[in-house]
Amino acid sequence: MNNFEKIKNDLNKKEAVIAVMGLGYVGLPLAISFAEAGFQVIGFDPSESKVTLVNQGQSDIMDITSERLSTLIVKEQLVATTDSKKLAKADAIIICVPTPLTKSYEPDISYIVSAVDMIRANMTPNTVVVLESTTYPGTSKELLYAPIEKDGWKLDEDFYVCYSPERVDPGNKTYQTENTPKVLGGMTPISMQVGTALYEQVIDHVVPVASTEVAEMSKLLENTFRSINIAFINEMSLLCEKLDIDVWETIEASSTKPFGFMRFNPGPGIGGHCIPLDPIYLSWKAKEVNFFSRFIELAQETNHQMPEHVVHKAMKTLNGIQKALSGSRVILLGMAYKENIDDLRESPSISVYENLVKAGASVDFCDPLATKYRDYNGVTRETIPLDYNRFASYDLVIMLTCHDLFDKEQILANSSLILDTKNVMSSFGSSKVTRFGGGPALDVEKSLTVQ
Repeated sequence: MNNFEKIKNDLNKKEAVIAVMGLGYVGLPLAISFAEAGFQVIGFDPSESKVTLVNQGQSDIMDITSERLSTLIVKEQLVATTDSKKLAKADAIIICVPTPLTKSYEPDISYIVSAVDMIRANMTPNTVVVLESTTYPGTSKELLYAPIEKDGWKLDEDFYVCYSPERVDPGNKTYQTENTPKVLGGMTPISMQVGTALYEQVIDHVVPVASTEVAEMSKLLENTFRSINIAFINEMSLLCEKLDIDVWETIEASSTKPFGFMRFNPGPGIGGHCIPLDPIYLSWKAKEVNFFSRFIELAQETNHQMPEHVVHKAMKTLNGIQKALSGSRVILLGMAYKENIDDLRESPSISVYENLVKAGASVDFCDPLATKYRDYNGVTRETIPLDYNRFASYDLVIMLTCHDLFDKEQILANSSLILDTKNVMSSFGSSKVTRFGGGPALDVEKSLTVQ
């Protein structure tokens, strides 16, 4: 039996040891999936506090219950460590580390480089190395294959390289690790076969593509598509306000078309790890070949101006009752970047908060899920308790992220003035509520009644 057949055989028999590097939103759910499938899993993370938490069976990720994690910890099916030497025990190593942007808005690949250096120092023959972190096309070849090959290892004999973009959607109750189709690109057809054998153990549908570059590009295409369309609908929202047309009713009308239209909703900006960052990776790579993507740049500019528009809208809303924004008491509802999660990564709510403070407002926030964050100056800001009676003491309530746990009727009853950026209060038809995207919604039935 050659090395290629042996690794596939070990994977199919669940005798291979799987290592996952990075135990965050992507890595921990993936590690758990492999452990639940019967594999021995090593979870590596440089954070001692994270490793301690995992080994205590405590999950800090909302989509993973502590009960689910602790079951695997007790069985010793999953063990977390800060010791990179433990990677020597792994037959397959999956890299799920962060890929942020630098202050100059360039890809920060330092976490990938560090992970690969650890692998190179501890790798044993016949190891599968897979990158899942979002990055630019060519990364797998440049940062995984080339350094390992330089060490004297032979591709498809001593090691295998694949790229498979993560598709984690925090808070999604329908699509999770196992039932989300998995795009997979291999450096060679043999690497692809080994990577497929790896992911078929835990993923219902593996989608093979011709190369690691195609797989890398597919991730950026998915999220750049979303960024551009969100920017478009945000711009339409601004236009509808100028024309005094209800953008929400317009969207509802357009959504009745059964073909050729996909719904996107406006809001206070974009958040999460993917949509704000992925297009920048693609734009940066494009410039290497002297190609400048105007769509990407325009979309980023449009989406990034939305938090400032919230502040401008707040000022106009307060002006409507003869109040100035400076000196007014404002409370923000929901700081997470989307509903029903605790994830604050790139959340536009943080920009709204900071811009309101700069404008002279006295600002608090209420989010029972995302309870605190560190501001641009390193100061920790914390939520106030969810007490609807306190809302009456604020001049303006701004709805940014409407978690299901918020009682909209209580919000309306206890607030004197509301700015609704997500159209979640529209059903009440209250004069207290100012919405994004045009004037009050048209009461269609009443308008059609013959007087």
